[in-house]
Amino acid sequence: MGTDFFTVEVLTLKGLVTYYVLFFIQLESRRVCLAGITPHPEQQWMEQMGRKVTMQKWGFLTNSRYLLHDRDSKFCMSFRQLIEAGRVKTMPLPARSPNLNAYAERWVRSVKQECLSKLILFGERPLRRALQQYVAHYHEERNHQGKQNRLLFPLPNRGASGKNGMVRCKERLGGLLKYYEREAA
Repeated sequence: MGTDFFTVEVLTLKGLVTYYVLFFIQLESRRVCLAGITPHPEQQWMEQMGRKVTMQKWGFLTNSRYLLHDRDSKFCMSFRQLIEAGRVKTMPLPARSPNLNAYAERWVRSVKQECLSKLILFGERPLRRALQQYVAHYHEERNHQGKQNRLLFPLPNRGASGKNGMVRCKERLGGLLKYYEREAA
């Protein structure tokens, strides 16, 4: 399991605000969990995120053994203690070594390049919506070269229509994210 932050500039009534997005990614499956979005990732917020992802039964880190993260000061001692209390060993990576958390870094590049760099966001709600739509697209509709060009988590009704139906273009975020699907014959 890996975790990291990335930043997004958002226009608000107070001007340009930098939001920090905390996410977790399962290295084997590439499943992404957006843990939280905030303009101020202080210690209390990080502790709450730690509690959220280690909750029994439904926390994203429930069946994980290790959590890779960089040495960013936002990953404070109390956050790491909460993660370890959930039976997940935290593993801070050496300084200046982004290749050791390559899947997380690649996901940041994908979300920024394919989605966020093409949008002007006016407030936190549009940012949340764009990220949720991108994560759904990433999991259910986008082919992944690192996984033999397959979908990560296709919906059950997809792919069962055979080879005779018409191919239709479907869209998310007003056409920014496109995917193709064969209709039932």
